[in-house]
Amino acid sequence: MRKLEAQLKIVGVTLMAATSSNALAQKIVVAHRGASGYLPEHTLEAKAMAYAMGAHYIEQDVVMTKDDELIVLHDLTLDRTTDVATRFPARARADGKHYVVDFTLDEIRSLRVGEGVRDRNGNVTAIYDSRFPVGKSRFRISTLAEEIEMIQGMNQSTGKDIGIYPEIKSPAFHQQEGKDVSAALIQTLKAYGYTSKQDKAFVQTFDFDELRRLHEEVLPNAGVSVRLVQLIGAGNAYEWMLKPKGIAKVAQYADGIGPDKGLIIPNDGSAAETTNLVDLAHANNLVVHPYTFRLDPDQVPGYASDFEHLLELHLYKADVDGLFTDFPDRATKFLNSYQP
Repeated sequence: MRKLEAQLKIVGVTLMAATSSNALAQKIVVAHRGASGYLPEHTLEAKAMAYAMGAHYIEQDVVMTKDDELIVLHDLTLDRTTDVATRFPARARADGKHYVVDFTLDEIRSLRVGEGVRDRNGNVTAIYDSRFPVGKSRFRISTLAEEIEMIQGMNQSTGKDIGIYPEIKSPAFHQQEGKDVSAALIQTLKAYGYTSKQDKAFVQTFDFDELRRLHEEVLPNAGVSVRLVQLIGAGNAYEWMLKPKGIAKVAQYADGIGPDKGLIIPNDGSAAETTNLVDLAHANNLVVHPYTFRLDPDQVPGYASDFEHLLELHLYKADVDGLFTDFPDRATKFLNSYQP
């Protein structure tokens, strides 16, 4: 009997070790706009760098052009990351901004893309001073199809299986402009073989109404069942999602949530105290992929001693399932070397 008990204990320890190993392997790094800490965001160069750095998924923000092409760009406007104001000075709307939906793909391809800038009373400066210098080298905007083809091409040439993580940007705005960006995105994914929850793709949006429409209308009409993620911001509009009934409602339509990391560990003091959001999500079978982890000056909250400590607190104390980062090399290195 003692011998049998000893054997069972050995088996139990082995199973626990295997389970722990599997749990570690399941955590993912999502390259936020590519390796955007090193190269201008959403350029193919930044995506190729993120791929080489070992990211498990690469993010694409998707907006639609005047001629109904899907491009990869974070903003609805072109001003923050391109020279559109110089190239097309008369094409701004009344608010002074140049909207993607007012330009054809050929016009957008003619723009020079660079590191993001902010304009404060006419003083244009880099958002992150330590990143790629503003106005240097030459980059351009790519289509969603071009980026998928590059990632799938590298999957073939390397033997890896790196996934995509597109976000539908401001679907309500697009609908006001007469464009169904969600349906177009899903059709593009279908054309490139992303059709089931087993495929390496997540589709994310901040818009709950659009999430529900995707689940109930867009995906069924396309014959597709890819995984959906509800993004959750820090504003009052999302507070209902943080409650048990709210997260249960989200779970009716989504496979995961992408919350602001401050909703998991609030940045309101020196103590790293976790909220119950991850537990609520896991209880509703939702994966949790918070955003955005940066190591630029002033981007590591005071409760963490450094960037790696910030990752550890979220991945292993809060037990999130993955995270978005501008620095995928540092996050993948941490995951690969972490010893629980």
